[in-house]
Amino acid sequence: MQRVADVVCALIEKQTTNQKKLANGLPGTGSAEAKRKRLARCLQDEQLDACWLPVLISLLPKGKQVLTMDRTNWDHGQTPLNLLVLGVVLEGFTLPLVWVALPHAGCSDSPTRERLIARLLKSLPAKRWKALVADREFIGQDWFTFLRKRGIRRVIRIRADTVVDELRTDIWFETVQTGQLRCLFEKGWVYGSLMQVVATRDADGDLVVLATDVSVWETWQVYGLRWTIECTFSSMKTRGFDLERSAMTIAERLERLFGLVTLAWVCCLRVGVWRNALQPIAVKAHGRRAVSLVSYGWEDLAQAIRWEETMAETYFGLLRHPFPAPGAA
Repeated sequence: MQRVADVVCALIEKQTTNQKKLANGLPGTGSAEAKRKRLARCLQDEQLDACWLPVLISLLPKGKQVLTMDRTNWDHGQTPLNLLVLGVVLEGFTLPLVWVALPHAGCSDSPTRERLIARLLKSLPAKRWKALVADREFIGQDWFTFLRKRGIRRVIRIRADTVVDELRTDIWFETVQTGQLRCLFEKGWVYGSLMQVVATRDADGDLVVLATDVSVWETWQVYGLRWTIECTFSSMKTRGFDLERSAMTIAERLERLFGLVTLAWVCCLRVGVWRNALQPIAVKAHGRRAVSLVSYGWEDLAQAIRWEETMAETYFGLLRHPFPAPGAA
């Protein structure tokens, strides 16, 4: 655990996954080569595989949670790196809880998704899931049936050419206009599941069709949270911890690196939420915060790690308490 703490602090201070630069941020007077070996031993440690989820679950507020699933991918030379991530919507982001490195480029398959869901259900039972939100990649009869049997409510975008009750959805909703919200009068069969089907058009005129188990009006509110996982990926990559700079191509070690980045990232988010409650971030004319909660927390946390040990202990002590529930002071 001390090794993990050292690497997480180095990630926060250096904001990069480049192993040479990251190793240089490890504490101690050892040589650069010795520090690189310490970092390598951390990424090779199989004990880490079981440590992420208990820590992350403990940070969740009480009540039901909206979960999102998506992939983040990039290339290292000619090697595609592809991570499937499942997490909880939290403070305008998605907190990753479980993830797996895919051994190929492109979409995931249903068995891989099912295994990821099954892993999380052991620690976060379905009764705490408000809904699972996902985009058009995450469709299919086996997949929809798996979620239904596990008692997981779904809000999933389906393709415009999907057949519902023997008619394509782009025909069902061909007259819907941008800003309008329409649904089928009765539930229809979608990939073998009886679900409500709701549609609108986005600002570009593209048809957006959702298969859902929640109420029609709640569907759009929940589906809008899907973008939170994109915000997380962005703040873990070039806007934050430079995840794409990693040269890690071995799947198990890439998963451990992502776990370390997730711990560093959630530390910054936790401090940012705490700071924002005391001194709110300025809101610009366009209605958005001047900086994100992650960046707001990083500013003070990185400074404390380097120069203010007592304050750093206070900040890390916040991880002993869950995030406040939405709307709580």
